[in-house]
Amino acid sequence: MGYEPLVQQNPLRVLNMSRENNQLGLVMARAGLGKTALLVQIALDAILRGKNVIHVSIGETIDKTKKWYDDILSTILQGHSVTRPHELVDMVAQHRMIMTFKVAAFTRSRLEERLNDLVLQDIFRPNCLIVDGFNFDQTDREALEDLKNLMETMDMQAWFSAICHRGDDRVSPAGVPAPCHEVDDLFDMIILLKPEHDATIQLDIIRNSGELVTDGKGLRLDPTTMMVKEM
Repeated sequence: MGYEPLVQQNPLRVLNMSRENNQLGLVMARAGLGKTALLVQIALDAILRGKNVIHVSIGETIDKTKKWYDDILSTILQGHSVTRPHELVDMVAQHRMIMTFKVAAFTRSRLEERLNDLVLQDIFRPNCLIVDGFNFDQTDREALEDLKNLMETMDMQAWFSAICHRGDDRVSPAGVPAPCHEVDDLFDMIILLKPEHDATIQLDIIRNSGELVTDGKGLRLDPTTMMVKEM
């Protein structure tokens, strides 16, 4: 069955993430504010649009990452009328692969080797890469440029998460906080998660499709369900 209604009703549609395959995206927030929840929703949106997604989880287990997908997919099914929900669950499992790395083991060469193992054997050919837990504090610009080059070579869209820290006031001219303040120009889309007084979490869209954004997109994360909502 087609899932166009789920795509059209998804608040993330305003980001136009399907424009280019090789775009690089970044989600930034303090620890515990919902970066993984947002990345999973981005991944599910890509799957519903017919893409294959590899979710790289650095420093976490497959089971913990899979639970994020199960919980968010369950919330989506509770809020939308889907004729055969089991088919949607099966479809997501077929078009998503979870890959784990230890923190010190994640490099461009190791990622490329594992991706090529899948592609060359015709096991799984990804269109979108999610990288959760990437350590920007210990990464230089050259390493990021190398990863960006890999995404362009493989014609893949990629999304990274980054933790920003209290007390670190460094920020780029575009408004991107440390530790990404000196590499923000490498990313086509940048979302900063900010807690609000009403306990919701604002999605501050700093850059969209390579262009700076000044008025945002009016999106929030619901603190109860961790789902993206429109204002």
